[in-house]
Amino acid sequence: MAEKKKTYVEDIERTLYDIKNEDHSVYKSHSGLTPEIVRDISKRKNDPEWMTEFRLKSLEVYNSLELPTWGPSLEELHMDDIVTYVQPDAKMTGSWEEVPEDIKDTFDRLGIPEAEKTSLGGVGAQYDSEVVYHSIQEDMVKQGVIYTDMETALVEHGDIVKEYFMTLVPPKDHKFAALHGAVWSGGSFVYVPEGVHVEMPLQSYFRLNAAGAGQFEHTLIIVEKNASLHFIEGCSAPKHNVTNLHAGCVELFVKEGARLRYSTIENWSRNMMNLNTKRALVEKDGIIEWVSGSFGSHISCLYPCSVLHGENARCEFTGVTFASKGQNLDTGASVIHAAPHTSANINTRTISKAGGMATYRSAVKVTKNAPYAKCSVNCESLMLDNLSRSDTLPVMDIEGDEADIGHEAKIGRISDEAIFYLTSRGIDEEEARAMIVRGFVEPIAKELPLEYALEMNNLVNIELEGTMG
Repeated sequence: MAEKKKTYVEDIERTLYDIKNEDHSVYKSHSGLTPEIVRDISKRKNDPEWMTEFRLKSLEVYNSLELPTWGPSLEELHMDDIVTYVQPDAKMTGSWEEVPEDIKDTFDRLGIPEAEKTSLGGVGAQYDSEVVYHSIQEDMVKQGVIYTDMETALVEHGDIVKEYFMTLVPPKDHKFAALHGAVWSGGSFVYVPEGVHVEMPLQSYFRLNAAGAGQFEHTLIIVEKNASLHFIEGCSAPKHNVTNLHAGCVELFVKEGARLRYSTIENWSRNMMNLNTKRALVEKDGIIEWVSGSFGSHISCLYPCSVLHGENARCEFTGVTFASKGQNLDTGASVIHAAPHTSANINTRTISKAGGMATYRSAVKVTKNAPYAKCSVNCESLMLDNLSRSDTLPVMDIEGDEADIGHEAKIGRISDEAIFYLTSRGIDEEEARAMIVRGFVEPIAKELPLEYALEMNNLVNIELEGTMG
């Protein structure tokens, strides 16, 4: 009997991301989490008094909450060993030439300055715990668009920050939201005035270089009535032999008739615990579009949430997750329908190989205040060998009887029938397998920003070799 081929999917090519810089930080907090450490961070960042109090109360909440009892085990995370604040040897600037050479070289390799020249309306770059570069095109400033780092926003737009900061993701939400509230640092602030359409995307990139450290950036975006924005977020870190932690927070406010597309690619190293929280509040006739790629990290827990708060509010979620050896990626999305005629469409793909674990976890809630809500959930998983695992865990909580809710899940391997069909049409077997896997992720790839779509095509580069195990 002829030996059967198996599909071999290359792991994510991490050479570019795993180049480490020497640690030239000018200050690191003590490892662990105490009121003294939190006060020290707040003092060094010149926080207003209300923010210092907010941090300390968040720490109290953190200490009062238990670890989640569901999802991947977090027993490898020891907060006593995590450094929560690393200040790089760089001041925030609007000129790449003023960024220290080693840090600038890192962002050059990642293509951030080049992307700024060709396709972006503004760029923010964070290195460890602080933003080191920020810029926005002058014509956007003239339209009243604000795009800056969170520390600057806290000084120059303090009233706005205070009104919105961690109101959508309160510290009591879960233990890592409380951790974030206590030690957050860096991140981006965006404000788009009423009726303004930001024609070119804004992008923030977060790079964690230090070993044994955490990154806790906060992103706050407000898109006013009938305005629109595309915001792109990228994340990466080199691999270390100790645990690193990412517990960022994203709060998105989409006002009446506004539209926000939030695209993110998380390509953390495989010593990273990625415990990120993202949430959007969408008002009447508003639209939130999520495009999410989860490729890196040792463990991920990531479930962007859309609260459809106004009539006719809409959510579109498109996501892809790739789990390989040593990875347990628990990802998905949640939607809360809280107004009449709201609608949501969730479409995800997961690939697992070499013993990787990929879990799709969703939660759809339709309240009594949301008659005629519509929600369609489609999740498809492809396992490329007998070692890998894929699970689908949907939750539907429907309080009314006038909702239209659908869920479809498919988990499987490449079908012999599909291979036979393609080979019978003159396509050789290896290319047939390649076509199937490329086609599996194509609906997601086409939604990604251009540079990330190209990156994903490289990540999911199909090679066929060996025999079935």
